[in-house]
Amino acid sequence: MNTSIRTMIAGAATAVAVLAGAGTAVAGVSPGPAFYVDGTAYRTVGTPTDLSDTGAPDHAHDTIYDLGGHQMNIATAAPGDTDYTGGRWMVHAVEFPSGYDAALAAGDLDGDGALDSDAELQAAMDAGTAVDAGVVREFVCPVIPLPRGGR
Repeated sequence: MNTSIRTMIAGAATAVAVLAGAGTAVAGVSPGPAFYVDGTAYRTVGTPTDLSDTGAPDHAHDTIYDLGGHQMNIATAAPGDTDYTGGRWMVHAVEFPSGYDAALAAGDLDGDGALDSDAELQAAMDAGTAVDAGVVREFVCPVIPLPRGGR
């Protein structure tokens, strides 16, 4: 296999790993829910498109918060949202200085056992139990609604 094909496959696998947190993927497609947007789970397809060195302005991307495998990640927009940028993502790492459970206690506003919206993550950040550690990657991948039944 040549180097460019290996690089494309590695890029797709990395994108899905960032989105799916601890989940696994086959051929770049998340096997089920990959991340939350406003309390709704979505799946995705990882692509090898890396936007990290393009110089694109921040507003050209939506944000995905990488929660480090503690739960599914959180994205800030999905198709149908007026601010959705079409699947261009800036991934921010999130750290939990007091542990994930403290962040969950501070931010789980609807009591469903997960931080599943950027508003809930912001509540944990406002409490100091979650910290945005900055941008770790920029790439493209689609946001795909789950079929009825959630898989």
